Amino acid sequence: MATADDRRLDPRTLRRHIVRMASAGNSVHLGCAFSVVEIMAVLYSRFLAAGPDVAGSPDRDYMILSKGHGVMAMYACFREIGRLPQEALDRYFSDGSLLHGLCEWTVPGCEVTTGSMGHGLPIAAGVALGLKRRGRTDRKVYCLVGDGEMNEGPMWEALLFAAHHQLDNLIVILDANGFQAMGPTSAVLNLEPLAAKFRGFGFETRECGGHDAAALEENIRALTENKSGTAPKALIARTVKGKGVSFMEGNNDWHYLRLDAETKARALSELGGADA
Repeated sequence: MATADDRRLDPRTLRRHIVRMASAGNSVHLGCAFSVVEIMAVLYSRFLAAGPDVAGSPDRDYMILSKGHGVMAMYACFREIGRLPQEALDRYFSDGSLLHGLCEWTVPGCEVTTGSMGHGLPIAAGVALGLKRRGRTDRKVYCLVGDGEMNEGPMWEALLFAAHHQLDNLIVILDANGFQAMGPTSAVLNLEPLAAKFRGFGFETRECGGHDAAALEENIRALTENKSGTAPKALIARTVKGKGVSFMEGNNDWHYLRLDAETKARALSELGGADA
């Protein structure tokens, strides 16, 4: 079984990568990338094997980013574990670039193309079922979803499917930042209490702060190592959209706002970095 890289990825470094990518590509989705940074950092440093040789290996755990618009956080992790060169980040979202604004399967390590909401979790459930039918009970499928994405019907169908097929190798991590593109999730379509709903759909469910690396690791490890039942797993991670930069935190405008020279400099200053 592949082992995770023992390094702990630094969230401030990852956020600096995200700021520079968004600036280079004049692109959006900073807020929703920032909210998943600690989740991604813990997954790639503690649970998923690191390095360029792992992507595509038949002997791997799977990480499916259903919340495809948060992909800059994934690319930042790939840069830190050696899966992407700095040049790829510098050319983010430019003509001919490998890296686009949504998760795409053409990037090594991005298992599927996502961005149209509601597609990643059904795929993750299918992958988990396939692994079980092949006898690969040692392999895990992690799927990171957004709380706004839970508006989509296929997400709940996938939960029912996972529970019915006893996919205890599936771990769903929900980035509950309280916002979606058009406003607060509570105003657009209130799905709380999320943990109770996941339990009602047959999932072993935990809940923790989504920016607390120690709590994330503890809860993900407890879910992945529990072999006492057959239920699929879920972690509700309570996060802050735009976390890490004061003028972005809790400000849903940064779902679609773009950086200019001033806001880029302010963000990097708060993150302990500056332009070269």
